[in-house]
Amino acid sequence: MTAAPAIGVLALQGDVREHVAALTGAGAHARPVRRPRELDAVDGLVIPGGESTTISKLADIFDMREPIDKRIAAGMPVYGSCAGMIMLATEVLDGRPDQRGFAGIEMTVRRNAFGRQVDSFEAPVTIAGVAGEPFHAVFIRAPWVERVGVGVDVLGEVTEGPAAGRIVAVRQGNLLATSFHPELTGDLRLHRYFVDLVRAA
Repeated sequence: MTAAPAIGVLALQGDVREHVAALTGAGAHARPVRRPRELDAVDGLVIPGGESTTISKLADIFDMREPIDKRIAAGMPVYGSCAGMIMLATEVLDGRPDQRGFAGIEMTVRRNAFGRQVDSFEAPVTIAGVAGEPFHAVFIRAPWVERVGVGVDVLGEVTEGPAAGRIVAVRQGNLLATSFHPELTGDLRLHRYFVDLVRAA
């Protein structure tokens, strides 16, 4: 499929516009998705950064949980950034007891692992499979990955500073997740990587 794939951005909360703009720049037909019928019309989905506990609640309110679970099980490509990474994890540390995600990637993530807003930072991260210089990664109250399952590929780690060695990018099949926010930097390489993944699926 060489035509531009239709990719939705889960528009319940978070930096939706930035992801729509980045996906459009990367060659996709991007649109916000809030309802099951809108999910039916896309080939892939981005779960944006924001507040994972709020996204979890709103997924239930907007009747999106079961449709997304079913599409993930059927192989739909999904990319989660920051809070989206938390929503894709099978296990969340330091989360709320009532918080539920989509549990697509076999990994354990720690919420706010790098610290609160004042401790947000930027660091270079090299992503396996993405050519060029390291990403200028922006971390905002970001999670990190503490453990990955057998089928999960680690794509990127922080390479310097006190968080050096922490896993911040992973992929399992058609599911991709990063701790950081590529949509805030103007670097479209990761969004192109995801658009290509959706095309291939």
